[in-house]
Amino acid sequence: MLINIIAKELGFARDKVKNTVELLEGGATVPFIARYRKEATGSMDEVAIGNVKDMYEKLTAIVQRKETIIATIEEQGKLTPELKMRIDGCFDAVELEDIYLPYKPKRRTRATIARERGLEPLADLIFMQQCSDVRGRARSFICADVPGVDEAIAGACDIIAERVSEDEGARNSLRRLYSRSGVIVSKVVKGKEADGIKYSDYYEWQESVSRVSSHRLLAMMRGEEEGFLRVSITVDADEAVAQLNRRFVKRFSPSSEYMEHAVADGYKRLLAPSMENETRGNAKQRADDEAIAVFAENLRQLLMSSPLGQKRVLAIDPGFRTGCKVVVLDSQGNLVYHTVIYPHPPQNDRDTAARIITSLVGDYAIEAFAIGNGTAGRETEDFVRRLGLDPDIFPVNEDGASVYSASAVAREEFPDEDVTVRGAVSIGRRLIDPLSELVKIEPRSIGVGQYQHSVDQGKLKERLDVVVESCVNRVGVNLNTATKQILTHISGLGPALAENIVKYRAENGDFRTRKELLKVPRLGNKAFEQAAGFLRVIGGDNLLDSTAVHPESYGIVMQMAKDLGVSLEQFISDGELRRKVVLSNYLTDKVGMPTLNDIIEALNKRGLDPREQAKAFSFDPNIHEIEDLRVGMVVPGLVSNITAFGAFVNIGVHQDGLVHISQLADRFVSSPGDVVKLGQQVMVRVVEVDLKRRRISLSMKGV
Repeated sequence: MLINIIAKELGFARDKVKNTVELLEGGATVPFIARYRKEATGSMDEVAIGNVKDMYEKLTAIVQRKETIIATIEEQGKLTPELKMRIDGCFDAVELEDIYLPYKPKRRTRATIARERGLEPLADLIFMQQCSDVRGRARSFICADVPGVDEAIAGACDIIAERVSEDEGARNSLRRLYSRSGVIVSKVVKGKEADGIKYSDYYEWQESVSRVSSHRLLAMMRGEEEGFLRVSITVDADEAVAQLNRRFVKRFSPSSEYMEHAVADGYKRLLAPSMENETRGNAKQRADDEAIAVFAENLRQLLMSSPLGQKRVLAIDPGFRTGCKVVVLDSQGNLVYHTVIYPHPPQNDRDTAARIITSLVGDYAIEAFAIGNGTAGRETEDFVRRLGLDPDIFPVNEDGASVYSASAVAREEFPDEDVTVRGAVSIGRRLIDPLSELVKIEPRSIGVGQYQHSVDQGKLKERLDVVVESCVNRVGVNLNTATKQILTHISGLGPALAENIVKYRAENGDFRTRKELLKVPRLGNKAFEQAAGFLRVIGGDNLLDSTAVHPESYGIVMQMAKDLGVSLEQFISDGELRRKVVLSNYLTDKVGMPTLNDIIEALNKRGLDPREQAKAFSFDPNIHEIEDLRVGMVVPGLVSNITAFGAFVNIGVHQDGLVHISQLADRFVSSPGDVVKLGQQVMVRVVEVDLKRRRISLSMKGV
């Protein structure tokens, strides 16, 4: 049943969905399935497989919820065959909860108290709207707990109001009304006007819920959370009550006035708050999903940003009063030397700083400078450029470096160094290999995206973890140099096995083959199957271990070489030989053309990193502060963040400028990610400079 639902909903062949679910249930990871099980899935990519996984998990949760609901209703003795059949056939979470609502155990309500006082028969009488003398019939319900007719009728109406609020049709009708006509209203909390100035755009704001953008909704909710705004979602109450009256009230019936009163009360007291909360929750979920998608794509671009590669780097964490922390890293990113220089105020010891930097460049054959882009970043970059040294200079985004420097990971790596040295090392390593360094930092601390602290944190972490896993496995890692942190994200491993691998490597030396992984404590055949293809052994005993060819396919490659009458070494090193292979000769019931094509592609790209190499960049040397900007200037910049409404660009003035989505290109742009990428070097025109609010508006149109 679940397989059929997923196949229909996602538009995939049923057998491919079934195979994918079976692989997932068998412990296979999304990267492994996407890369090495294409025949089973019909060559689904990671996104498609992830969608199958997500939907299967949601449907499984609904199945478990249905079991709980059925058991609860059965305990009440109210489970009819028709009701059970309805629940069994329901796979919509909202509909399921509506079905369950009348039977759901709840705290004592006004309706509960009225039932306890024996007023349900009177409620039934009024609800049927056939009694011509309601007050007369109500007298028979007077007792110690119900002192009079008015109290009896009021209690009966409380029961009816609750019935109205729990009616599935009524709830669906109002859902449609809130979805179609709901308005989100934001007002400033009285007396908070000055303190909440950053939310001033939303002091008197209203907008259709169906049209509100994710960033505006999250901004309003953040303002509400911080105590500056009051946010509500409303509809026309008269229209809502009229809809309910059409459903429940029989015109000109003797009981209609009581029904109208109960319906109005049911809407105002029960349904309106419930629908507002539900509509608000749905809007928040949509906004979260959009914001998380932007964050995830930004993180993917950041993790896959261009590495400099194995170069000797001099990294500088700039500062004024406390000086600039300087570290020398070898080509593997190991710390070789560190010191502090004071080229800026208040010390202004530029001569000593110049001698130190020049000496370090010569002594350690430095190939590149990595300079943090935070406080004093531009000043430090200018100082180094004026030295006229050969190594290229790269500004490096510092976001999250301070988080890393104070983390347990950093303390474990550098137990004898303080946080300033660790931060400078992180800046240098980010240039050498951004992916390997950034995986050590909680993704939410990296500083890309919008309102990341306002969205569902569990959902955000889950999505970002998927992105990290995808990127690490796409690039692959060197088994003999990879850190515990990056190994943790390799398909099939995790923290415990990653630690065991590093410990085994320390005790036994470098791995000579992938197969040697099976000697690592607690790393069994399943983990080996999942991980091996993403782990590279460079310079080992088997040339195939340095490729993306999975060990399960080594026999195919060896047979290809044998059929051509050449050695494995010749076959791997000679592209002309591989072009002679007739792939159809190697088809079997388990190995199809997707796998065979991937094998040849892996051999053709042996040892190649899918990321482009980092390129040097420099800001406009005449611009250092926001006051230096003039409208109309065209300046170079680096894309520092991408949101749903545009892209932020660092132009070297300590304040990123915004290129609104409408200013990204000379054509309509539906998503900023279609035009720019994180870290991209761009030319922008200055459109507006707001010195008071420290805001810069930029444009890429016609530039």
